[in-house]
Amino acid sequence: MHIDTSATPDWVKRFEQLEKIAKDPRLKEFYAQGVVDANTPLKEVPFVALDFETTGLNAQEDAILTIGLVPFTLGRVYCNGSAHWVVNPNRELNEESVIIHGITDSDVKNAPQLEAILQPVLRALAGKIVVVHYKNIERQFFNQALLNCIGEGIEFPVVDTLDIEYAIQREKCKGVMNWFKRKKPASVRLGQSRERYGLPAYQPHHALTDALATAELLQAQIQYYFQEEMPLSTVMQ
Repeated sequence: MHIDTSATPDWVKRFEQLEKIAKDPRLKEFYAQGVVDANTPLKEVPFVALDFETTGLNAQEDAILTIGLVPFTLGRVYCNGSAHWVVNPNRELNEESVIIHGITDSDVKNAPQLEAILQPVLRALAGKIVVVHYKNIERQFFNQALLNCIGEGIEFPVVDTLDIEYAIQREKCKGVMNWFKRKKPASVRLGQSRERYGLPAYQPHHALTDALATAELLQAQIQYYFQEEMPLSTVMQ
């Protein structure tokens, strides 16, 4: 199973660089915690699943509404360490957005600004490998949100369960027989991906539930298609 990690930087060195240039003390503290070495076996890696609900899909124009995170390892999910925050996006929510995630203007009216909860969010992520389902959302939205509120962006390594599932599905479609059958990769949406591993169906579009769903999906993917002794570099981007 091949995940494209060709663009993955040396995150240990990158965090050392970022700590030196970061101005905000919360960001500096985050980078100072360092990052798990790429050669660490997957079974020894401390992960944290992260999910955002947002007002839309454009990080330049839309905003984070809720943040959910769940720390875990390949062998255990630490539900007592999970966290969920509602964030004030400083705008009225459109009807389509409300229908998708069920979060209304009254829900966010008295919620804190992102900057007010930034320290506990970063401390929950520090020293762990962030796991997401579709890295562009969490990476782009978090970076843009921090640029907007503190004038600095953020960089961090991720393991993307969507990328992993896409690689698995692509592999299953290889071969002459599959070409003749016109076999196409199955859906890599979070719910459909979980279903293939016999994982329970959760209500979608809640940041904490989706974070838990993502954590469980990675555990299943590694168990079925990888080996726990493989290095983190196999899947880290």
